[in-house]
Amino acid sequence: MRLYLASTSPARLATLRAAGIEPILLSSGVDEEAAVAAANPASAEEMVLLLARLKAEAVIGRTVDGEPIDGFILGGDSAFELDGAIYGKPHLPEVARERWLAQRGREGLLHSGHWLIDHRTGATPGATTGPELIGGLPAVGGVSTASVRFASSITDAEIDAYIATGEPLEVAGAFTIDSLGGAFITEVRGDPHAVVGLSLALVRELLLSFGVEWPGLWNRAL
Repeated sequence: MRLYLASTSPARLATLRAAGIEPILLSSGVDEEAAVAAANPASAEEMVLLLARLKAEAVIGRTVDGEPIDGFILGGDSAFELDGAIYGKPHLPEVARERWLAQRGREGLLHSGHWLIDHRTGATPGATTGPELIGGLPAVGGVSTASVRFASSITDAEIDAYIATGEPLEVAGAFTIDSLGGAFITEVRGDPHAVVGLSLALVRELLLSFGVEWPGLWNRAL
C-alpha cells in the first residue's frame, strides 16, 4: 500500500519515516495565500482543512516515473493560533521576531489539517462517508489540535539567534518542536504529532474509514 504525500515538508516526511512509512513525495504547488483569500475560512480549523484538501486534490491524476498513482494521497497544512489570531508561515525575519515576542511565555494552539484521498486502482470506497472528488475518488479529512506553551525565560538574543538560522521563516507559527525550536517549548497538551504537522493517530483513523489498517502502510525497515 503506497502513501503519496502532497507536501515537501521535511518534518512530515521525517515523521512518516520514523513510523515505518516511506511515502512518495509530490509537490502540490498550491498558492496558499491566494486560496485562503478566495475562500475566507471562518476559523483556523477550516483554513488548515481547506488547504490540506486543495493540496491533496492538486496531485490527483499525476504519474510517478510514468506510472499512475496507486494508493492514498495525503495532504496536510498547519497554522498557529494565539489570542484568536491565525498565524501561518512568517516568511520574513521581522515578522517571525514580532511573533516570538508575542508568544514568549504564553500558550497557543497548533492546528494541523489532513485530507486523505483513496486513489487506489480498482478500489471501492468501503465504509468512508467522505465526499467524492474529481473522478469519483472518495476522501475524508480531519483536524488535530495541540496546545503549545513557550518558555518565559527566552531572551531576545535567543530569539534573534533562532531567526538567523532561517528555520522559523517557513513553518507555521515560526517554530518547530522537532528541531532547533524544541528547546523553547516547555509543554504540549494533546497530540504531539499535530505540532509537527502530521498526526499519525488521525491519519490512522482516516485510513480505517476506508477499511485499511495502519500496518498496511508499513514499507520501511526500522
